[in-house]
Amino acid sequence: MTTLILLLTTLTFFPQGEISHQEVQSPEFLSGEAGKTVSISCTGTSRVGDDMSWYLLRPGEAPKLLIYNANRRQSGVPQRFSGSYSGLNFQLTISGPEDAGDYYCMGYYSDTVITQ
Repeated sequence: MTTLILLLTTLTFFPQGEISHQEVQSPEFLSGEAGKTVSISCTGTSRVGDDMSWYLLRPGEAPKLLIYNANRRQSGVPQRFSGSYSGLNFQLTISGPEDAGDYYCMGYYSDTVITQ
């Protein structure tokens, strides 16, 4: 039985012109068995709207955009990846995970791109 370890991050938002910040929350580590379904969550703010993207990062590779606008799959990304949201809660679901790596959620504030 194969177990995959997915490393998740906490992303800090720095809105333009503000000193305060809002954290996007998700557990640091998530493991899932191959063939099962796993979900990764993060929490945005009202300023994000649906402008949340999900990326997969592996050592030595460029970040891979999986989902944009909360639930739109990037061209060429397998259907086992899907995004959803309700209010400020965003979720990446991977059916039959076989893609170990670091998964990042990233939000946008108007003209400001928020990265970590």
